[in-house]
Parts: sequence; C-alpha cells; structure tokens
Amino acid sequence: MMIASKDVVTVPPTMTIMGVVKTMVTYGFRRMPVADAGTNRLVGIITSVDLIDFFGGGERYNLVVNKYGGNLLAAINAEAREIMESDVVTLTEDKSLKDALNAMIKHNTGGLPIVDYKSQITGIISERDFMGLIAGKKTGKFVNEYMSERVVTANPNMSLNEATKIMVSNVFRRLPVVVDSVLLGIINATDIVKFLGSGEVFSKLITGHVNDAFGLPIKTLMSSDVITIESDVDIGNAAEIMMKKDVGSLPVLQDGKLAGIITESDFLRALAD
Repeated sequence: MMIASKDVVTVPPTMTIMGVVKTMVTYGFRRMPVADAGTNRLVGIITSVDLIDFFGGGERYNLVVNKYGGNLLAAINAEAREIMESDVVTLTEDKSLKDALNAMIKHNTGGLPIVDYKSQITGIISERDFMGLIAGKKTGKFVNEYMSERVVTANPNMSLNEATKIMVSNVFRRLPVVVDSVLLGIINATDIVKFLGSGEVFSKLITGHVNDAFGLPIKTLMSSDVITIESDVDIGNAAEIMMKKDVGSLPVLQDGKLAGIITESDFLRALAD
C-alpha cells in the first residue's frame, strides 16, 4: 500500500460496455475494477486488451457475433459483466512489494487490485508504480539487457481488425508500425479504446456491423510521434523518460532502425533480478 493508488475508480457490473470505455478514457486507465455498487466488493476487472478482444480481437468477439449479430450499437450496450474477467488475482493490504512484484510477474499482469478481508477494493498497484521506484536512478542495468529483440510489428496498411487479433493472441498492448525496419509509429490498445470512446467509430458505420469500423487501416489511429531510446541507456533513465512522457513502452533504435522494444513489464523483471 506504500506505493499503490488508493483512490480507486470502479464501475458496477451493470454498466454498459460503452460506459466502461468512456470511464477508462476519462481517467486514462488501462484497467477498470468492477465492484458491486452496494458493497464495493470486487467482482471482476476489465482491461483495454479485454475491450479490443470484444471488438474483434479474440474469444470475446464471439459474443458480438453470436449474441448481437455483429451489430456494434447493440454490443456496446451489453453489460460489463458479460466481458469482465471474474477470476481476478488480488492482493491483500498486508502483502509486501516483493509479494506484489512476484505475483505480477507470475500472472503476467500489468496491475493487481488490493482488497480487504471483505473483498472490498482498497487500492490497485501497477507496473507504473514499480517503475517509479527506479525512475531517474542509476541502476547499472541497461536497456539491452531487458528489451525484447524479436518484436512483432505491423504494416501501416494492416486493418485494425487484424492488428487487434495479433495483440490479443500475443497478449500485447501495442504494436510498432514498421516498413523495411524503419519505425513509422505505434498503435496501442489505449489508442483503440480512445477511438471507441470518442464516438468517432460510429461515423464509420455503414451497415452497423463492427467490421465497418475495424476494417480501417491502423495508420489512421497510430501515434507517429514516438519516443525512442538507444540500447545502452540505464534502465533508470529509461523509466524516467517513460514516466515524464507518460508512455508504456520505448522502441529501441540502432542506426535508425528498430532493434527492440522495452515495456513496463520489462522493468518488473529488472527489479526482480
């Protein structure tokens, strides 16, 4: 609880999926705890990856097709309980930072709700909270030790639908957009959630089917102003850049070409070492 966020925003399981999207966009969250409105007892969680899964990326999309006939307007008015993850890994308030770190690495998650003995949510701890512990410090550990060198990338003309499938199947929150090893931009789950929350998605509807909107090329949504880093930078400096620029990853360039990527989860591994 020393570094966890204590003012936790939750949504009820009866809120519409569009309501969840708008709440996440308003607060800039990537994960939204779902709590019973009367007791504040945690009953589930929805992440940005769950949302893109629902809108075309993975198994939750079957609900859109089979129950709502692919109709986006109908699907977004479904209740949050239909897509939330109900088997939530949590921590209790007495757990140490080491316990939290190990649990996040074990379960490959970017954040864990903290609950009391009544299962009421009292906080949430995230990768970014841990990253803040080393931001600006000289650690003697470097980006090239923890970055991923085999980076899954996307072409700027790839459809949003295809990109979401890659992100969900690999449990990625982002895809660098590359042509001939040259980085052009990055598309992440947050960009897609913002696209949904802005209402812009509805201007793309012709038949009402979700494919109308998710057939767009990702270049229309990708961020082209990408903050990058070199591989020989101390991870303490890398963490500081990410905190100041409010980004969840840094593509690593070598001779102007993409050589890897370091993400918030990589800092967990560095701390565990």
